[in-house]
Amino acid sequence: MSDLKFTVAGESSSATQFTGKARQFSIVVDEPESFGGTDVSANPVEYILAGFAGCINVVGHLVAKELGFIIKNLKIEVSGELNPQRLLGTSYEERAGFKSISLNLIPETDANVETLAEWLQIVEKRCPVKDNLQNSTPVKVALEKQYSFN
Repeated sequence: MSDLKFTVAGESSSATQFTGKARQFSIVVDEPESFGGTDVSANPVEYILAGFAGCINVVGHLVAKELGFIIKNLKIEVSGELNPQRLLGTSYEERAGFKSISLNLIPETDANVETLAEWLQIVEKRCPVKDNLQNSTPVKVALEKQYSFN
């Protein structure tokens, strides 16, 4: 199978809000009021955590099917800690991103503990979002000046 390309494109709605489009879906990113936003949607780092949980969900169900068991319900709790000082420009001692991320899975299933241990190991290895969070990915950022003619 050839590589898949995923794209989100959009524009700034305000200093704290971005509205984008992924396929036919609208995505709104905002900040809480405490960060100057209007709190109409999740913020960028919350979307990262949600993306991680969503990916684990998909891969978890896929792998369960491959291993021959059914997940009746899967609860996923994910959290991350970061120091906002670099983001705010008040200190550059710590990195801007998450210091750590914790994800807890609570599957409702008849699978035994050994099967669930194997399942978790496979899920962790196959989740693309976990791979991106855990490994360095080349990121290119470009700037294009837009000129306005009056």
